[in-house]
This record gives sequence, structure tokens and C-alpha cells, in this order.
Amino acid sequence: MTNPFKVEFGFDSSTGGFGNTFVLDDPVRGQLDNPDYVLGGVLFVDVSNYVKDIQIQRGKSRDLDRYTAGRCAIALDNRSRAFDPTYTSSPYYGNIVPRREVRVSYGTAVIYRGVVDDWNLTYNLNGDSIAEAVATDGFTILNNQTLSASTATAQYTGARINAILDSADVRWPAARRDIDTGQMYLGADVIAESTNVLQYLQLIETSEPGELFISKTGNVTFKDRLAAAPSSTGSVVLSDNPAQGILFRDCQVNYGSELLYNQVVANRIGGATIQADDTGSQAEYGISTLTFTDLLIAADTDVESLAVYTASTYSIPEFRFDSVNIRLESLSSTNQNTLMNLELGDVVKVIYTPNGIAPAIERWCKVIRQDITYNYANSETELALGFSTLTDTPLVLDDPQFGKLDAGNVVTF
Repeated sequence: MTNPFKVEFGFDSSTGGFGNTFVLDDPVRGQLDNPDYVLGGVLFVDVSNYVKDIQIQRGKSRDLDRYTAGRCAIALDNRSRAFDPTYTSSPYYGNIVPRREVRVSYGTAVIYRGVVDDWNLTYNLNGDSIAEAVATDGFTILNNQTLSASTATAQYTGARINAILDSADVRWPAARRDIDTGQMYLGADVIAESTNVLQYLQLIETSEPGELFISKTGNVTFKDRLAAAPSSTGSVVLSDNPAQGILFRDCQVNYGSELLYNQVVANRIGGATIQADDTGSQAEYGISTLTFTDLLIAADTDVESLAVYTASTYSIPEFRFDSVNIRLESLSSTNQNTLMNLELGDVVKVIYTPNGIAPAIERWCKVIRQDITYNYANSETELALGFSTLTDTPLVLDDPQFGKLDAGNVVTF
């Protein structure tokens, strides 16, 4: 059975004979300018032939939640003791340790990059042994770092995120970032000693409001509220009818009040407490309050704009496609690659005709969750995509769907 995934670990090239290291006087591997044969440092080594199962979970459950650390668990055939950290004859001896990088690809698309937290070894008396590498993405690293006491510079959100990542307490590589400029101006707040890095970055995210997550390729990614605005052009269409889009197997729909907020109470550090109410929604559904405290925003007027916008956006119960499940092997290779190239925040259109009874339900959605399960024994790959529904979205000029003033699109603050 063909394994469609490529799994690579970032091993120390100086500790193992991986066949990709520099060899003095070798006519090929001895060339100093050949990037395929390195003198030292991290070298990604392909271990795909050992892979038995893969599970990847990235994202969040609801629109107002914060993204969590993406997790990846990889089960590896360990009958040869290749992944036994005590086995000196292993080709990877000295590298089966925590904090090694891992990279998972599907075709040409990288779908996960993180670091190994644990190696779990299971030995059976029949010799059918498994090594499981459990990894999390960069959020785990940021969550284990703290900031020194300082006073921040008044600046836009993107600049503040870069300043934190540049700090001596963090030192996140510049090449591993995708940070938007930001639309919200932040004040010169005082950062307390031992402030958690990830929690502070997420407070910047909330103050924007935008989206902060680790991308599939391992980059710290920040989308400000305008850059995160949707685009319908070229978007993927998912449907229960293969004539209308990429076929999914089943879907789950949610219609409830879990994202119903018609009163928003917010304050900034050193500012007044501001309340925004959608009285029409309150009369219909009762009062449901969402609170933002100690935002980093510089001006009370911006806090008020955020509160008013949020109270309007979440003032009615949400009818949403919660998720769809897809078996990749039932699709063409083109559609498989299209789905595996989706990233958090991407826009898709979901079309579903319940029980085949027209009319179809159509919703524009944003991808907020990706779960991938690969089972070698069955040669099956299951993809579950979770969504937030795009209603009251920012107006996007010239977009055929989100540029319509009468289609639920609003001019953002």
C-alpha cells in the first residue's frame, strides 16, 4: 500500500549516518556548495517507510475561541528498534529525543510542522513494536516563555507582535513569521515581569481583533481584521453533490445560541468601561453578555467601535455548518491536493441538500479547524474541516459575494 504522506524529522546531521552529510573528498557529497549534503546542523530525514498512522489536529471549535497549539501524533514501526533511544545500532541513535522538529507533507504541500514533545514506545512480546512521536506546534514553545518587565511602544498590532517575537525573551526567527501590519493602534502599556508570551500575543489578537495561529509550515501567523476579510474568488466548493463541488461524506449543522452576544462590555488598560447593546436582539432573545477586559487599545473611541461591531455581529443565533468529513481516497488527486492545501482562515462554500430534498442549503464558511487521520492498515485518509459561518462579514470591494452591500456584508470599523 502506498503511503501518500511524507514524514521527516529534523535530526542533528553530525550524530548519524543519514547519507546526506558532507564527506571529505567524495566527488558528490564532498562539494561545499551542494545544499543536499551539509556539514552540520539540522537535517530533515525521511522516515515515511516506517509510518503506520498519523493524526493531526489544528484550529479551534468556535469563531470567538482562540486557536490552540496544533498537535500531531505519528505511529512508527519500531520492530527494528530504529526509534529506540537506547539502541546504539539505530541509524537515528542520539536523535530520538524530545524537541526534534517534525514535518509532514501530503504531495508537495506541507500540512504540519512542529516539535516532538514525547516519544512513546510500546513493546509487544511478539516483536510488533510501535514508537509514537507526539508533537505540538510553536504555540507550545511560546506558552513556555515569559517576558521581562518593560513598557511597550505605542504602535499598531502587527508591529507589537513583531516586537515581542524579536525580544531577547523570545527570539523567534524572522523567517518563520507571517505578520500583517494591523489596523488597531495600541497604547504604551506596562508589561509585567513574567508575563506569559502566548497569552500576551493573544491579547494583541483580541485587541485587533484578528487571527493568530501557527501555520501548517510552522510560521507564527497574524491576520489583521482587514487582511482576514474573506474572498469568494477561487474559493473551494464542498457539496454532497459531486456536480456542484468536492464531495464530502457527511456533515454536521449547528443552530443555537453558543455565539449569541447582544451586549458587549469592554475596557482598555487605564480606560473607561464601555457598553454596547443590540436592543432588538435583546428583546427577541434576552440579554447575553460578552466581556473584554484590559485590552491594549490606545483610545476609548476604538474600544467603543469594537464593542458596537461585536454586539451587532453576534446578535442573532448562528446557523452554521459545524464540520464536514471527507475520505480523500474517494476523490481525484487534484481534489485531494486542493483540500490538503487549505489553511486556517481560508474561505469555502458549503452546499448541502438534506435527504436530497430541495432546496439546497448554501453557506460561505471560514475554515477554523483541520483534523487529519491516516491509517496505513486500511490505506484511508479522513479529513474533517470545521467552520465558522461568514455572516456580517467586512465589505470587500469588488468581491462578487462579499462586495454586496445588501448581502449581510458591512463596512468594518
